[in-house]
Amino acid sequence: MKTLELKIPPVAVFLFILLCSYGFSQYVEFGGVELPLPTSLLLVGIIISAVIGLSGVWEFRKHKTTVNPTKPDGASTIVDSGVYGYTRNPMYLGLYILLFCIGYYFQNVVSMSFSFLFVTYMNQFQIKPEEKTLEQLFGASYVDYKQKVRRWI
Repeated sequence: MKTLELKIPPVAVFLFILLCSYGFSQYVEFGGVELPLPTSLLLVGIIISAVIGLSGVWEFRKHKTTVNPTKPDGASTIVDSGVYGYTRNPMYLGLYILLFCIGYYFQNVVSMSFSFLFVTYMNQFQIKPEEKTLEQLFGASYVDYKQKVRRWI
């Protein structure tokens, strides 16, 4: 399945999974539950995901390196400051949090579980190929960074 590596922009994957989550919650009766405070959790999730994701974009812009997820070979430096001191993938983490909270808002455990498909897809077809490219670009420096900072959280 190498044909999918770095081909589909993460936002497109996010939107596809969001649509699947919504469709499932609306048109399939299986998985419905009553969970507390769905609107509150959604609002908190939007704020947290925005802060984490935009912090990642900010750090990339500050270091004048590419934010294009389909072209990791365009990276000019290893960004390890700010939010990148805690997670190697804050933009993807923000999207995951948002997907999970939206699934929770839909009050459907299957819709919530779709967020884990996002993580699985991203690990296999986006993050691993990105890491391979960055290791080729930056060598031991990037390997050292990977050992210090977790992929997600």
